[in-house]
This record gives sequence, structure tokens and C-alpha cells, in this order.
Amino acid sequence: MKISSYILLVLFCFLVSCKDDEAARLQANAKDAKKNEQIFASIDKAWNFNPQPMNPTVVTMIQNWSEWRLFMTELQQKPKSSIGAFQQKARTLSQKAMNLNNNIPAAFDKPEIKSRIMTLITKVRSLDLFINLNQIQEQKVIKLIPEIHEELASLQSQMDEIVRKSQIRLEEGEAEMLRSLAKDSLQKPQSELGNLPKPSNSTQQGGIVPTLNPKQKSQ
Repeated sequence: MKISSYILLVLFCFLVSCKDDEAARLQANAKDAKKNEQIFASIDKAWNFNPQPMNPTVVTMIQNWSEWRLFMTELQQKPKSSIGAFQQKARTLSQKAMNLNNNIPAAFDKPEIKSRIMTLITKVRSLDLFINLNQIQEQKVIKLIPEIHEELASLQSQMDEIVRKSQIRLEEGEAEMLRSLAKDSLQKPQSELGNLPKPSNSTQQGGIVPTLNPKQKSQ
């Protein structure tokens, strides 16, 4: 009898303990869900990527750079459903950003462009890291969003600068060519004058020398 009572007591305590654990688990889940909702609201408010318009000449020069196009398209598509959607977006952006090192157009395949791409990649990968931690680093994620904006603007400005300098060199080359043509056109008439026949003995500086009549000469 005592043994049966003891067993019943143990079972009762076990059931009560299980119920307490379940209640605690549900409470913790509810707390986490509420926290994630707050994090989602904060990140959703801050997550606005609106890159500046690009120079039409630059747009033409990068039209075959598919890695850039895919990254920019992904960047401008904002997640909407949940914090999980933002986490997936960050992972995708990280991969697209790393691909920017591939197939850079020849005009922009320069150290100043590559260094800015690497800085942009670092910022995007940091975003991916902080938003996908078990404990989401909300403030670090929010801080990184304008920093990514800034690095992207710096990269675009450098592209504009490269195009501007190339146009200046082209204009200087055209100006030099025009000066050369003008110089040739001035020298040509002088060379043509040098090829004209020399004046005859019957002419002298200042006028024509009169020729004596043969009869007058004999007298």
C-alpha cells in the first residue's frame, strides 16, 4: 500500500512538473514571438534601399554586367512577411554582393572600383551575420543599412568619375587633333607659294624694266 502511494505521488509530481515545463515553454515562446515582432517592425522601418540614379553613360557601359544587375534588383526588393524573410534576403544579398567581383566591365576593372566593391561586400556580409544570429543584433542591423547605402553611392560616384575623366581625355584629344589640322592648313599655302615659278629677268623689284627698241639701241 505504501509503495503504491509512493508511486502515485511520484507520478503526480512528474505530471505537475511536465505541466509547469510546458507552461514555461509556451510563455518563453510567446515572449520570443513578441520580441521578434518588435525586431521585425524596427528592421522593416529602417530597411529602405533606394540607390541614386546612375549616369546614362555608365548605364550603357554596365548593361552586360549581369552580376551588378542581379544585385541591384535583389537589393531593391524589400521583404514584407516576417523577420525570417529579412534573414533570407540578407543571405541572398550576401551571395549576390560577392558575385560583383566577377565580369567587371573593362572600363571599371580598376583598383579604385575593386576596393569599393570589397567594402560593400564586407558591409552586406555583416548585415547577413547580425540578422541571422540566434539573438538578432537589431541595432547593428539598422546601423548597417545606411552604411551599405553610403558604400553603394561611393561605388557609383567612382564609376561616374572614371567616365568623366575618360570624356575629358577624349575632348583633349579632339582639341589636339583640331589644332594639328589648323597648323597644317596654315603651312600648306606657304609651301605652295614656294613652288611658284621665279619671276623673269624682265622684272625687278618695284616694277617692269622697259625694253629698248632695237633701232634706238643701235643709235
